Amino acid sequence: MRCKVLVVDDEHDIADLLEVYLQNEDYIVYKFYSAVEALDCIEKEEIDLAILDIMLPDINGFSLCQKIRKEHTYPIIMLTAKDEEMDKIIGLTLGADDYVTKPFRPLELIARVKAQLRRYKKYSTIPSEQEHTEILTYKKLALNTKNYECSLDGEPLSLTPTEFAILRILLEKQGMVISLEDLFHTVWKDEYYSKNSSTITVHIRHLREKLKDTAEKPQYIKTIWGVGYKI
Repeated sequence: MRCKVLVVDDEHDIADLLEVYLQNEDYIVYKFYSAVEALDCIEKEEIDLAILDIMLPDINGFSLCQKIRKEHTYPIIMLTAKDEEMDKIIGLTLGADDYVTKPFRPLELIARVKAQLRRYKKYSTIPSEQEHTEILTYKKLALNTKNYECSLDGEPLSLTPTEFAILRILLEKQGMVISLEDLFHTVWKDEYYSKNSSTITVHIRHLREKLKDTAEKPQYIKTIWGVGYKI
């Protein structure tokens, strides 16, 4: 089935260019130049991935990202201004999975889209009843690697595909320290672009919030300063 990609950018040239490149990859593209128009589409269509510009004329990309995250877990890629590190961190904090800095190479963005969609499709696939179930546990946390469900003390947790991938790695290697580099390589294994450590840091913060955990007195995710993280 063809994936559906939402593109929201008020710069017509950029939005139109993205539409062409995405359609060339056989994606169905919903393109909008404003957030208000996009909101109607978000409610009606089953979107697989969203590309959101931060600077929009009506509702900014941060607010749009928040609105999406209230109801959906599909990947969100933010388009940020050059070298605006704070924008990247805010976007990740509000639930974005990745960011691309303008000006960008279209093929690099397509590579990121493909990587996010592979993870999302794997995350959202429902296994057959005959398929073996593997459950990773630690204290009150349980993560089912086959049906991609997670629960804390019996209550379901809503995780994004990226959060699920990071938590799975930590649980599979529980007791061992996983470096930032190893997390990058495992989660974004075949992506050729470099990433800033704030990406992992923000996702870890999200996981801690959902696990009702803290960095100061961790019950689940412990920071090993200068090295990485461990369960």
